Amino acid sequence: MRKIAVRELSRAGRLSVVASAILVSSAAGANEDLMRVAKRIFEPIPSAAPAVRDNPITHEKVTLGKSLFFDSRLSASGVISCNTCHNLGTGGVDAGPRSIGHRWQLGSRRAPTVYNAVFNVAQFWDGRAADLKAQAAGPVQASVEMNATPDHVLKTLNSMTDYVVMFSKAFPNEVAPVTFENFAKAIEAFEATLITPAAPFDQYLEGDEYALSDQQKTGLKLFIEKGCSSCHNGINVGGQDYFRFGVVKRPAEGLLPKEDKGRFAVTKDLGDEYVFRSAPLRNVALRPPYFHSGQVWSLKQAVGVMSEVQLGAKLSDEETDEIVAFLNSLTGQLPKIEYPILPTRTIATPKPSLDK
Repeated sequence: MRKIAVRELSRAGRLSVVASAILVSSAAGANEDLMRVAKRIFEPIPSAAPAVRDNPITHEKVTLGKSLFFDSRLSASGVISCNTCHNLGTGGVDAGPRSIGHRWQLGSRRAPTVYNAVFNVAQFWDGRAADLKAQAAGPVQASVEMNATPDHVLKTLNSMTDYVVMFSKAFPNEVAPVTFENFAKAIEAFEATLITPAAPFDQYLEGDEYALSDQQKTGLKLFIEKGCSSCHNGINVGGQDYFRFGVVKRPAEGLLPKEDKGRFAVTKDLGDEYVFRSAPLRNVALRPPYFHSGQVWSLKQAVGVMSEVQLGAKLSDEETDEIVAFLNSLTGQLPKIEYPILPTRTIATPKPSLDK
């Protein structure tokens, strides 16, 4: 356990260790300020959507992907869409600890947010999808989620002329553009636009020292010095690497169910038991409950849990409040999403089914 913990902290923690040393030396008289340290560890969210690999983002592709994201008819039951579990009005997540899927089945984990997901190293808590395209193809086929098949998706899309036209516009160089791969590419293109720039912390990183309150600056300093930024760093303040949940102390069983061994299910490496992708903390104040098990409803409690089980630190009540204040500065400007008018079903559109 000790060896694994050291390995995990050393992977992403070097910047934080360096930053802490700088802050300490600053107190001793060195001329490094908090903003400069923060710029070494974090990056601001850009104002425009980033490019994604092998999938040029166009207006037509995004328009199509948006319709697909909201269309529940792609599920077997006809009632579950991408937005069901990644509700764009509630921080890109749903309301409960675990998502409810086909025939009221409970998913095994808390749904991750779709906002800023394009910046993560991989998708899902265990990183089993390399990118948003691979992620988009998964839930629609999962029996516990949308319980559909690629064949069902294509039959549904081909049954509506408006969808066929939209695919032709989004993929103009293809003879038969309505494919399952293009379905996933279109959703990826739309999700890549779901970024939330201009948070107070972004403004601070861009040079506005007044963008954060004094309490938030103190919280940022603690966030770095205590070691939180060892795992939660980069543009998404997390989401960049994998770490054991419980480096110093095993969390309560409700927070870390024994049967969910995290990344081990992907790699089959014993060192990856109970290892998860670090949660990106952008907009974290908008989306309780917390952790992959979704069992903590208070951000203050979540900070307390992490400080104890990951860092072996006991924060004072004041310190916890200061870190929470900093985390509130990570709430950015959510894009205004107008609900799309979807193509009208036809007699050829597969009917909803709750079988199996």
